[in-house]
Amino acid sequence: MIEDVGLEPEDELFEHHRFSADPGQDLLRIDKFLLDRIPNTSRNKIQVAARNGNVLVNGTVVKQNYRVKPHDVISIVMPYPVREIELIAQDIPIQIVFEDDTLIVVNKSVNMVVHPGYGNYSGTLLNALIFHFNNLPSMPKNYYGRPGLVHRIDKNTSGVLLVAKTEDALTHLAKQFYDKTTERTYWALVWGDVKEGGTITKHVGRSIKNRKVMAVFPDGDTGKHAVTHYSVLKNYGWASLLECRLETGRTHQIRVHLQSIGHPLFNDPEYGGNKILRGPNTSSHKKFIESCFELLPGQALHAKTLGFIHPETKAKMAFSSALNDGMETLIQRWEAYTMVN
Repeated sequence: MIEDVGLEPEDELFEHHRFSADPGQDLLRIDKFLLDRIPNTSRNKIQVAARNGNVLVNGTVVKQNYRVKPHDVISIVMPYPVREIELIAQDIPIQIVFEDDTLIVVNKSVNMVVHPGYGNYSGTLLNALIFHFNNLPSMPKNYYGRPGLVHRIDKNTSGVLLVAKTEDALTHLAKQFYDKTTERTYWALVWGDVKEGGTITKHVGRSIKNRKVMAVFPDGDTGKHAVTHYSVLKNYGWASLLECRLETGRTHQIRVHLQSIGHPLFNDPEYGGNKILRGPNTSSHKKFIESCFELLPGQALHAKTLGFIHPETKAKMAFSSALNDGMETLIQRWEAYTMVN
């Protein structure tokens, strides 16, 4: 019997496979066993996964020369196969927070797409990174060939983003995201008077009514398990500044989770936050909110911090990114507005 469990690439940029060896399974090297069962991969990619502790048999990490036996349960975490889209190097400014031969951490600007897609082949963060890599004095010998995305953030969300330079690093970091051992916090300005923090545990999946957005579902077969922890940084009465800590990484997770409890993100067009939802029905309040909307192209959300274990040094790394100018000004305006109202 073969059981193959895959994660949707829109949720994460890595996949999990699990296989159960048949009762009559002949002794066979595990890299050969997996190569015959996983599409769009190579023996080298499987060996890299094994070298980084991403291949387990009966719950125990094994090397690539392990020989599969009858009834063994084998699991592996790997980065998804790269989509065949030609990446063009473009000289686009990027803010580098940290870089070495293994990985790069950037503070992504607002209104920038991370990865090219159909109908959107240029002007992305990956186009900028390829240009940057091509102009470095030297690159690591086992350079992945293109920037290795470990996670993504939305076009109109700014903040800290981690990218691998080598296949070893990509595989190692993918396992950390899959195991939920990374630490990620976001700052979000939301509508409403949020008195105290809490935890939202609701499945997230594509909306049945509108496939372009996500929705929350009761626990069950629809959607995927998602957990968001949040605390209150500042309360402005009609809006609140929250810090959100992700336990899982579903598409639009923070945006749809907060909408589900009645606090959509400020100026979020997909989830109803780009309307005046709180405050007095006065011309001055309307003018204030509209002036705030003009500061950002979309939702008021910023990836503030990211923590992970370095794939090579095994040191704990932690990074923080400055707010984009629009969100910084937005918070300052709400601070001033609260003081006089």
